Amino acid sequence: MTDEALARLRDAVRRTAELTRGRAASGLTHNDADDTAGTLATDSALGFDPLPFLTALHTAGARVVVIGQVAGILHGSTELTGDLDLLWDGSAEQAQAVAAALAAVGGTLVEDDGTSTAPTPDSVRRRKCDFATATASGDLCTPELPWGDQDVAAYLDRAESAVGAGVTVHYLRREDLIAMRRAVGRPKDLRRAEELEQLA
Repeated sequence: MTDEALARLRDAVRRTAELTRGRAASGLTHNDADDTAGTLATDSALGFDPLPFLTALHTAGARVVVIGQVAGILHGSTELTGDLDLLWDGSAEQAQAVAAALAAVGGTLVEDDGTSTAPTPDSVRRRKCDFATATASGDLCTPELPWGDQDVAAYLDRAESAVGAGVTVHYLRREDLIAMRRAVGRPKDLRRAEELEQLA
């Protein structure tokens, strides 16, 4: 039986497709997102579906945890998004699996100058990488990023899991996602943190 969290994500994908149907491309990516509106207003929302890449990560044996608004949706947030942000440990062993999953869906890494490069185990082992696939783009983050006083390695260890047909999706616990939202402090993060608190 499909996990309720995955059912919520599939419903969000459907609603995003309906909302963006016929919308002309603007040239804006998830990196151009407004701090209030979020990535739903960018081209990253067009055709957005994180499940193919999440399934490829599962198949490759990558232990990657969903953060950001996709994690919020898995917890029951009704606010839509157009990007997929992920947290992983940055290890050499996991880098093999992450690179294989990206390659399996035709994904690339997006450099700071906008050029795309093929994923390799070495190239994904950065503090943060931008990635793009046919149906989702976003950030691949590691604990090496400056997270302030947040113990994100512990967030990885205690992440929740949603299990469906052919896929297991790991995602931040609600309390950890709220803490991350409040630490970032943008208008959209504070708004989404409040929503998550009300879902308790």
